[in-house]
Amino acid sequence: MFTDKDLAQFKEKNIPEQIIVKQINNFKKGFPFLKIAKAATIDDGIIKLDDTSVSRFVSLYDNYVETKKVLKFVPASGAASRMFKDLYSFKEKYDGNEDIENNKDYKKIYDFLFHLDYFAFFHELRESMSQNGFDFDNEFTNKRYVNILNALLSDKGLNYGSLPKGLIKFHKYKNYQRTAVEEHLVESSFYCVSSDNRVRIHFTVSPEYLKKFEEIIENIRFRYGKKYNVKFEVAFSTQKPSTDTISVDLNNNPFRNKDGSILFRPGGHGALIENLNELNVDIIFIKNIDNVVPDRFKQKTVTYKKVLGGILAHYTEKIFDFLKKLNSKRSVNEKQIAEIFHFIEKELCVINNSINLESSREVMMEYFIKILNRPIRVCGMVKNEGEPGGGPFWVIGSDKNISLQIVESSQININNPPQVKIFQTATHFNPVDIVCSVKDYKGNKFDLRQFTDPKTGFISQKSKDGKELKALELPGLWNGSMANWNTIFVEVPLITFNPVKTINDLLREEHKC
Repeated sequence: MFTDKDLAQFKEKNIPEQIIVKQINNFKKGFPFLKIAKAATIDDGIIKLDDTSVSRFVSLYDNYVETKKVLKFVPASGAASRMFKDLYSFKEKYDGNEDIENNKDYKKIYDFLFHLDYFAFFHELRESMSQNGFDFDNEFTNKRYVNILNALLSDKGLNYGSLPKGLIKFHKYKNYQRTAVEEHLVESSFYCVSSDNRVRIHFTVSPEYLKKFEEIIENIRFRYGKKYNVKFEVAFSTQKPSTDTISVDLNNNPFRNKDGSILFRPGGHGALIENLNELNVDIIFIKNIDNVVPDRFKQKTVTYKKVLGGILAHYTEKIFDFLKKLNSKRSVNEKQIAEIFHFIEKELCVINNSINLESSREVMMEYFIKILNRPIRVCGMVKNEGEPGGGPFWVIGSDKNISLQIVESSQININNPPQVKIFQTATHFNPVDIVCSVKDYKGNKFDLRQFTDPKTGFISQKSKDGKELKALELPGLWNGSMANWNTIFVEVPLITFNPVKTINDLLREEHKC
């Protein structure tokens, strides 16, 4: 199946041939759908906190983090092109004469163009147009809107259509503007401070924009460090070539480029488990690049970041205490066995249908250690208000055991009405608001790659050079790549979730300074 040239290509990417063969088999067989038992809801898989609990967990986190090394992990390689989908569509259709103000089909375009001065990049756009021989006011008055959009989106202007979201100016303050990356730095200074007064942030970026990210950080980190009395330690990584996946044609044969080489594609955000695995810290916060707010809305976000961190501290300490007892020379008594068993079922929400309190002591001890000695994640969940994407569910594994998982719609069999009905009953949505403990009770770093579910990948249909192909994505970072972590779901306020999915989202009140 493979030529010497193919094998050399695999070697260059550091992908073993057996992995390629396994990926091709995945194309042939497909991935099994997940089986969901029920949606996780308040008091049935999701913790709801009162004001007293919020204050308690904030204090617990503030004390806990004094002896820990904490870091914020932000996937930031995605291009912003989808933010501008409506603008691109308008460019294709607009003939230069239509009235967009009273045309309902152009409502989004009208809102964008007639509120341009609200956007943080407005003055930069005007200046860019002027440098290229265009007067913004003249172009606007004469309805030459396409020229304005070209100045924003194309590489002859600001090139926003190709830039990653992290480099887009999101918020306009009185005398300056901030990109999404800058907002992450500022936000982190309020809760992501280690005992050595360092704020560690790690961005995953695409190789072609690494230099631009580095330039922005170099220009701001000392200024913001002085302002917030911290020292920013910012690092970057790119998705590893070894996590790329092979593409195949519709007959499941390797898809070849015009030069005869095999086409590989990035393996999706699940590939970032490799990047996450290389971070040698105690606590990792994970948050998407576009979920930031200006300063006047940050307090609630900061509070609930600390709440999630405090809950992580609570469960980490409790689990570590159990593991120390289980691994000590002293015998664990029957009362302690019952306590651990109920903790795993009721608080970690892991239900093993083949083990109960009547099981042998040896079986129980082995099971306890296996379940408890895993990475831990606490995931904030917001009430579902129609956002597309994944949510919290009780999932029945291939071993018939049940656990809490974040499930995407693509993982559900749409031809199975009962499963679809359960999926539609979700009361909460996954905003990617996660904090993780990635070391064991002895302080050793877990190999996070050992806790993934490789059976939860995703196959999609694409095209290249006019030919159809099939692409393979690895298990999602917070889906299959964390499937075998201990998981706690906690309700957080909707105000903590303010993503920028379209450019007009920046016109919402939550993004105004």
